Amino acid sequence: MKKQAKSKNCHDIDNMVAQCGLPGVADRQLDEHMDPGREYLIRYIEKKWVNNTVLHYYFFSSPANWRASDKQKQVVRNAFKEWKQLGIGLEFVEVYKAEDAEIRIGFQRGGSWSYVGRDAIDLVSNVNERTMNFGWDLTTPYGKDTALHEIGHALGFPHEHQNPNAGIIWNVDEVNRAFSGPPNNWDEAKIYHNILRKVSSAEVEGSNWDKNSIMHYQFSAGLIKSPAGYQNKALIPQPGLSVTDKAEVKKFYPDTSKKQVVELKPFLSKIVKLTAGQQIDYLIKPSISRKYVMQSFGTMDTVMVLFEDDNDTPVYLEGDDDSGTNTNSKIQYRLISGRSYYLRIRLYYSTGIGHGGVMLW
Repeated sequence: MKKQAKSKNCHDIDNMVAQCGLPGVADRQLDEHMDPGREYLIRYIEKKWVNNTVLHYYFFSSPANWRASDKQKQVVRNAFKEWKQLGIGLEFVEVYKAEDAEIRIGFQRGGSWSYVGRDAIDLVSNVNERTMNFGWDLTTPYGKDTALHEIGHALGFPHEHQNPNAGIIWNVDEVNRAFSGPPNNWDEAKIYHNILRKVSSAEVEGSNWDKNSIMHYQFSAGLIKSPAGYQNKALIPQPGLSVTDKAEVKKFYPDTSKKQVVELKPFLSKIVKLTAGQQIDYLIKPSISRKYVMQSFGTMDTVMVLFEDDNDTPVYLEGDDDSGTNTNSKIQYRLISGRSYYLRIRLYYSTGIGHGGVMLW
């Protein structure tokens, strides 16, 4: 996590600060003989939400040590607003029941963390569990960046200092010494998971190292051997969202509010023409209430999600992710006559553009 610099030319950190510590989550198991290009694209997109999703967030009021003041919660609300004001396709809505939320927030002292993207729903099914936590005061400049950082994880973004393209060579002994002591007090496994481990090159799609990213930690002098220049000075990212942060989130979640949605009618297939990472949305307006099947066809890895339109707000109903398998994404759901639904499909990988389709029956 980043720290507010004391001045534009500040390169010193007086004291070690607490950093975000992600939950230890194992990589999804894929076939070891899978085509590297296919694996690359799955890893790049697998934790991202389908665009135009409404993400609901909830603040726990109990137990007492998860509760926060209105001032602390307002910093988080403002951080959601700052991401949204970039003009992205996601929506953020505060709700007041834990079971209505994808992002459930606590304020237990000691450590800040978040599950990454869809891990919040794929791995945390108990609505009484947190998917995000803030462990220190958010009303400081450092706290504001903490809120932006954890929401960045919730949108599906990893730690930037673990970007393999950064070329960072760590002083491992010094990193372990620094982070095993106060205020982090991490064991070596957690230090490795959050700092020393390189994320898959697929997760950053060849992007250059952005040392000013909101997803980057600050590091005191002596923890980095290379690139040159950080042996004797700290690495302190500039505060706030970087230019690259803004570009990356718009790439995954573009504003498509003015784009016309194609209607998907029963027994009439549609050709899916997408490149990796792109998404297509369909409108479904059933004339008969019954159980319907929605399925993709062809040699594609896709994630398919069904929403119901509730007064212009899409409400999640069901989803299927067929990536890394030899099956196709498929949803069976009872649709009600007179209501409107959205079927959203994001492509991970295909053997060729246009080599796929979707049908409702």
